[in-house]
Amino acid sequence: MLNDFVTLSLDVMSGEKDPEASIAAALNLLALREDVKIILVGNQEIIEKQTLGKRKVIDRLQILHAEEVILMNDSPVVVLRKKKQSSMRLAIDLVKNDVSQACISSGNTGALMAISKYVLKTIPTINRPALMTSIPTVKDHTYILDLGANSSCSPEQLYQFALMGTVISREIGGIEQPRVGLLNMGVEASKGNRVVKEAAELMNSGSINFIGYVEGHHLVEDKADVVVCDGFSGNIAIKTMEGSFHLMDKFLMDSFKSSAFNKFAGKLSNNALNRMKEKIDPRRYNGALLLGLNGVVVKSHGNSDSTGIQHALLTAIEEVQKEIVFKLKEAF
Repeated sequence: MLNDFVTLSLDVMSGEKDPEASIAAALNLLALREDVKIILVGNQEIIEKQTLGKRKVIDRLQILHAEEVILMNDSPVVVLRKKKQSSMRLAIDLVKNDVSQACISSGNTGALMAISKYVLKTIPTINRPALMTSIPTVKDHTYILDLGANSSCSPEQLYQFALMGTVISREIGGIEQPRVGLLNMGVEASKGNRVVKEAAELMNSGSINFIGYVEGHHLVEDKADVVVCDGFSGNIAIKTMEGSFHLMDKFLMDSFKSSAFNKFAGKLSNNALNRMKEKIDPRRYNGALLLGLNGVVVKSHGNSDSTGIQHALLTAIEEVQKEIVFKLKEAF
């Protein structure tokens, strides 16, 4: 590790709540971690205004000016050809040039995937990168991939996702023999389409600890340590979970406001409710790893606030310190 520091390049312009959210997350993290350096990539004038009077950690905070910003509706083809000076592209270039050890962005997922694959290239024998994150379960957490990098996948790609998920669960999660499940519409062998069935055959015959099919409700039931799916299904699953959290939170708050007695009961329950909300808060699990690249790239939710982006930064630090790219290369 360079000088015992982890250096991160943070795209501060591409998220829906940027640059305020990303800059605040960076400043908060630097105040907590003395082993981290952050390069803020974006419009220098805006960044300097946002950090004015707050840069006590100036020796560990740098700014790289970017002329362009990738919008959420920009196509991957357009950004590759025409936005080579965007904050996202420059942040990834820093990883390629060994200036930073990880890139974090809250921007356009398709653009991040395309630029990362073009600039950093994939690890040999890996066809496509996959987005992976952890989600809370009744006991601890499980990893799920892909979450949107690939809307459709071949059986071979799903098998590669299973191998990558196994490495992450073992190296970061500390699980010696991670249980790998394949998301399906049922647990019966007859269920599923051709791709899922052929992927199951590959996983059964491979070296992973494949436990078979899992259904949507199994995601939070500690059924598997790693759940594999295509990006279309995974993206819907994870966003449904996030929406359910916000719905439950609203119903609880409405219930406690419905009468004077319930308001009193809510105050008595406040500590327990806060502990529960903290446990399942989607922001704590923000930061999806873009696995399979010759470099560390972390995708933060497009509408992340500073708390969510700070967790994405922590995810990137962990992946760097655990040398995940090197271990994936060994595994493949």
